Amino acid sequence: MLDLVARLRAFYGALPAPPSNPFGLYVWEVLSVGTTRARRDAAFGALKRIPALTPDAVARLPQAKLEAAVAHAGPMKEERVRALRAGADLFRRDASLAAELEAGFRRALRAARRIPHLGRASSLRLLLFASGHAVLPLDEHALRVARRLGFGIDHERPVKTLRATRRAIVADSGRDVDALRAVAQFFTHHGLVSCTEISPHCAVCPLAPDCEWLRRQ
Repeated sequence: MLDLVARLRAFYGALPAPPSNPFGLYVWEVLSVGTTRARRDAAFGALKRIPALTPDAVARLPQAKLEAAVAHAGPMKEERVRALRAGADLFRRDASLAAELEAGFRRALRAARRIPHLGRASSLRLLLFASGHAVLPLDEHALRVARRLGFGIDHERPVKTLRATRRAIVADSGRDVDALRAVAQFFTHHGLVSCTEISPHCAVCPLAPDCEWLRRQ
């Protein structure tokens, strides 16, 4: 696993790491949906300059300023603004939330699921990057890379395939949090720009020698 990540890092260079605090990572996730990395970073940077990356700051921010910053992310401006307001409200109201996210995995996962507008992968990403839990968020892009490399076992039910793939990678990493963070970042990026669903760029892929999917073509 470390060798795979090392090859991706050498190929792409360093990738920006998500914020290490829960609310900052929530903002990152809201700004990431349905847009490009460059647009997400532009919107996140605009909020950082205000600054508005804490629940209190977002709650106090005038609507026009919040909308202007979020607009850098591209589409779904209204949905993102509503999500940021709702998330800020929850983090301000629920004094126990931060402590619960640092608790044991099951309690932390239940707490993450209370946060609005987070899917399963986003919830696990929050626990991995902001709370240090040895879990692996696999969105559709990271999952595609992992499956093509042969991790996990195919099941009739997609959710079982996802779980088997996640378990295989977590076991292969030795449950090392830093390794899992790197896998989550680089597998998603690789799936987005090279290991695409249609017409993947196999000729230049640094993982091609280990790709079971490519060997079957």
